[in-house]
Amino acid sequence: MVMSSSDPRPAVDDRSPKTYEVRTYGCQMNVHDSERLSGLLEGAGYVRAPEGSDGDADVVVFNTCAVRENADNKLYGNLGHLAPKKAARPGMQIAVGGCLAQKDRDTIVKKAPWVDVVFGTHNIGKLPVLLERARVQEEAQVEIAESLEAFPSTLPTRRESAYAAWVSISVGCNNTCTFCIVPALRGKEKDRRTGDILAEIEALVGEGVSEITLLGQNVNAYGSDIGDREAFSKLLRACGDIDGLERVRFTSPHPRDFTDDVIAAMAETPNVMPQLHMPLQSGSDTVLKAMRRSYRQERFLGIIKKVREAMPHAAITTDIIVGFPGETEEDFEQTMHVVREARFAQAFTFQYSKRPGTPAATMEGQIPKEVVQARYERLVALQEEISWEENKKQIGRTVDLMVAEGEGRKNGSTHRLSGRAPDNRLVHFTKPEAEVRPGDVVTVEITYAAPHHLLAEGEVRDVRRTRAGDAWEKRNQEEQDKKQGVLLGLPQVGVPEPLPAVTGGCAVD
Repeated sequence: MVMSSSDPRPAVDDRSPKTYEVRTYGCQMNVHDSERLSGLLEGAGYVRAPEGSDGDADVVVFNTCAVRENADNKLYGNLGHLAPKKAARPGMQIAVGGCLAQKDRDTIVKKAPWVDVVFGTHNIGKLPVLLERARVQEEAQVEIAESLEAFPSTLPTRRESAYAAWVSISVGCNNTCTFCIVPALRGKEKDRRTGDILAEIEALVGEGVSEITLLGQNVNAYGSDIGDREAFSKLLRACGDIDGLERVRFTSPHPRDFTDDVIAAMAETPNVMPQLHMPLQSGSDTVLKAMRRSYRQERFLGIIKKVREAMPHAAITTDIIVGFPGETEEDFEQTMHVVREARFAQAFTFQYSKRPGTPAATMEGQIPKEVVQARYERLVALQEEISWEENKKQIGRTVDLMVAEGEGRKNGSTHRLSGRAPDNRLVHFTKPEAEVRPGDVVTVEITYAAPHHLLAEGEVRDVRRTRAGDAWEKRNQEEQDKKQGVLLGLPQVGVPEPLPAVTGGCAVD
């Protein structure tokens, strides 16, 4: 008997809970969707598989990205790796969702017939039902909705952090950048009601969360559904009225829609952090036109100037694509010029690669790989130099850090902890004698700068225990109890990476 959508609970062995693993690829939108998928599975009776289980779970879910080059080859390689594991483990199921699933649909099952479920970006809430249907009918279930069935935030969530959280304010994108396939896969922009956003934030703060990141493909276009161009700045100011919310960030805006009222809201709302990720993509007006980016170099640099005038200590980061079709040496030099003028704290720089289904993939003037590589190396060298110079300016400053977990790979050997400054710079600091938990706040003085991090090697000046730290401690204990009860590993927790992991149009327009 197939279970109805009103009862998505899978058949679970009474002797032990079934386990699940979610593998996430791509942007922050996918990361947040994976939190929803985990919440759905746990609500249906599954428990998270131990860290590093590498496919040894009853259900393995791939949340895919269609932006990265050869994303499909990597997916099929991973699916092939799981095929013998599934053959040796009766009842194991494999599901594929996300942007690549939305794009390739039936192709996945044809190439990997051992996959049980394929679902799209618009119907992640159906995963438990589709898994049960595949089990009962003993055949693959492919369900791709063409439009959003329910706003993702209405679904249960298994947050990766106890003290920092993503909050979606919109899904989809109305832009038509020629290098980006995301709008075709996630649809037109759909805004969430302001009251629902604020209610979710207040609920999260009530649970101990002290930092939130507003998330959308183009956050500052928020309000386009109702024709209110100042809706996003009003939302930022409303966040400032939420008691207990210490830090507000957002990703990612678009230069076309970035207005003065947003800059004013950032500067005048104390808990909105002095940090801005503003995607450039190219400094050449000619290339920007070919990319169908509706701004030009002068407009972009004007935004940077206004932000610096309003917030002198703001850290500004960006995305840049090198070697877009038709890019000349003069075009590339214009990008180098903008980088010198803007003095980004950090740049996420990528070599252009063809993305099937995008207009740019068939454009004339594709740049030879060796030329793109050479330009890329020159740009990276320049940005490294600027990042280091800008970080050196932080030496001697006293800053408050929100303590994070898992940020520093060498923290164990150096006896340091890590945290994020208000401007989102990563700081490694000397471990104090007082107990410090992720989510707590410490005050330190910056003593050393590297291109990608800072050090505070002196004594910690102050430790402030927070409700966020209490929430982390409570969750950590609950996970330990669960580990002892069902012999499962402790999932990693930490501040969600607030800057884009994947660029070029996927949640970072």
